This record gives sequence, C-alpha cells and structure tokens, in this order.
Amino acid sequence: MKTHSIALIPGDGIGEEVVRAAVGVLKAAQSGFTLSFQPFDWGCEYYLRTGRMMDPDGLDQLRPFDAILLGAIGLGAIAPGDQPQATVPDHVSLRDLLLRIRFGFDLYVNLRPVQILPGLTPPLRGKTADDIRMVFVRENTEGEYCGLGGRFKRGSSDEVAVQQSVFTRKGVERVLRYAFELARQRPRKRLASATKSNAMQFTMVLWDDVLRELSREYRDVAVSNYHVDALAARMITHPESLDVVVASNLFADILTDLGGALQGSLGLAASANLNPAAFADPAARRGPPMFEPVHGSAPDIAGRGIANPIAAIWAAALMMEHLGEASASRRIMAALETVTGEGRVRTPDLGGHSTTAQFAAAVIEKLATAA
Repeated sequence: MKTHSIALIPGDGIGEEVVRAAVGVLKAAQSGFTLSFQPFDWGCEYYLRTGRMMDPDGLDQLRPFDAILLGAIGLGAIAPGDQPQATVPDHVSLRDLLLRIRFGFDLYVNLRPVQILPGLTPPLRGKTADDIRMVFVRENTEGEYCGLGGRFKRGSSDEVAVQQSVFTRKGVERVLRYAFELARQRPRKRLASATKSNAMQFTMVLWDDVLRELSREYRDVAVSNYHVDALAARMITHPESLDVVVASNLFADILTDLGGALQGSLGLAASANLNPAAFADPAARRGPPMFEPVHGSAPDIAGRGIANPIAAIWAAALMMEHLGEASASRRIMAALETVTGEGRVRTPDLGGHSTTAQFAAAVIEKLATAA
C-alpha cells in the first residue's frame, strides 16, 4: 500500500486548530493508501524562542516529504485595547518561512479556487453560486515579492526606500503556460490576465507580450487582458465572465483576497503552491508542494476553538489531488459540500455556533457514511 509522507507546519494562531481538523479529515479519507504525518513547530513562537522562523537546514528537512500542509503564519501587531504581547513583524514571518519555502522549492504556481460552496449564499446581491466559479493562477516566486531593495539614511528626513520587482521571461512564460493549460481543461476555456501595463511600462509590458505570444499556441482558449483595477471591478460587477485568472505575485495576492470575500469568508480560501514542471520531470523537483489556507493566523480568535476549518480541509483535498489520490480528493470535497449544504453545522464566521472540532467531525461522519 502506498504511503504519502506529509510535513505539518501548523504555525501560529488558529493554524494549529485548522490543521488538526484537516488531518482528522485526511485520516478518515485514507483508502488504498496511507498517510504519515511529521509536525514541525516552526513559526512566530519558535522565532521568539530562537530568533529564527525555522531551522537553518529547514529546507533540507522538508525536501524528502511528499507534501507540506501549512496552517497559518503571523504574530503581528495587536489591536488597540488588547493585552500587550511579543510580536514578530509580518515582513519577517513571511520572508523567513513562507517565502523561503516557496522560493527555495521553486513553487512557482499558487493555485486558488474561488467558488461558492453548497448552502452558502454569495454576498453579491443578484448573483448565484453558478456566477462565481473562478480559479486564480498566481505567479509565486518572483515579481513584486522577490525581496530586492533596501533603505538608506534610516530614520532621517532624507530616508529613501527602494523596492525592486523582477520579472523574467522564463518566470512569466511558465506561469502563463500553466494558466493556458488549465483554461484549456475547463469547459469554458477562458483566460483573463491582470497587469497594469499602462503605468508599468517594462515589467507589465513584458507580461503582456508573452501572453500575446502564447495565445497563438492556444487558439482554443479565449483570452482577455485587463488592467488589474478594471479586473477587480469586474469581479464584483460581472464575476460570471471570469473563469481562469492569471496575475503577478502582488496583483493575484490582492485579487484572491477579494475572491475570498466573494466566497463569503476568508475562512473558505484554500491554496496550493506547486512546481508543475516537477510533475512532468522529477529531476526538476527541488522540494515538495505546499498546501495552505490563506486566512491568516487570526490571533483574536486563536485558542477559542471557533476557527473555520473549511479552507484547511479544502487545501487538504487539493493536496490529495496533486498527490495522485483523486478519489480521496473528490470524497473530501463531497463530504465538505454535503455539510455546508445541510447548513446545520457552521462556524461563527458563517453565522453559526459550531466549533472547529464539530465541523471537522461532521465532515468525517459524511466520509464514513459514504464509505
């Protein structure tokens, strides 16, 4: 029987709670394969103890695993009126763990589905679940988040900060090609690209040029090219016109949070960090893919047991799909959709009173019933 080894990085805040829920669902979905789990206690609490977000050889420790399931990272500034506590700047926690893994393993595609689960009402007036069925392809390893730049004359009135973005033809082409291939597999065969080439005449024009070149290879895919602000507006006014959306690291990061709002809660937003080249050529593999909810650590509700685990469970289903266990992925999503469709078990962010554990137990019960 095949065994998949999974590295668990619960991280901070509600991360531990939602990862625990997702692992319970994954264990219940085992059929014809087994899963082994190895937890790592990296994150902001680890940073406060050691001065590091993860071990210096952390990438080497993660490399042998088949996949990584991440919970949430962040222990930033607290809200006014809360009790003071030690914090870790967001740019440190993001850079030294999440981006280190993405960049180190060349996970150049961030895949984020945006759709309405059964039983949930779209927050957009006049729109139905059929109107909101998008999947975002985010460039994940360069662009605006490459980390080049610096600050000069810190603290003085003459201080200067410079942040450089880097777009390579290779990086742009491979993420666009993945998006084209994904659009080709979907019934509507539509691809929308978001840039800002009217104001960013070098990086974004390169992106547009490569999009235009690749479109000649994919004549069966209908391509639309938007400025990112216009696309954000279209997500609200005409979401039914969008299917596969591809954008740079920064633009897709913002647009997908808008997508989470369209779903009804950031607690529903799941993602996969992938190196598609490694699926075709194992020699291209630098490390395992990583799967994560994108809701953040939510320190205001951490420890209360009321976090929405849907995004983590959905991320677990994506993980099963990309590990070749398509049946398990489908069963997890079917159980999840049955629970949301019934509407009896819902966490507070969705208007209910259920706990994280109760929601996970309901999904596990549906998996057992189906089996």
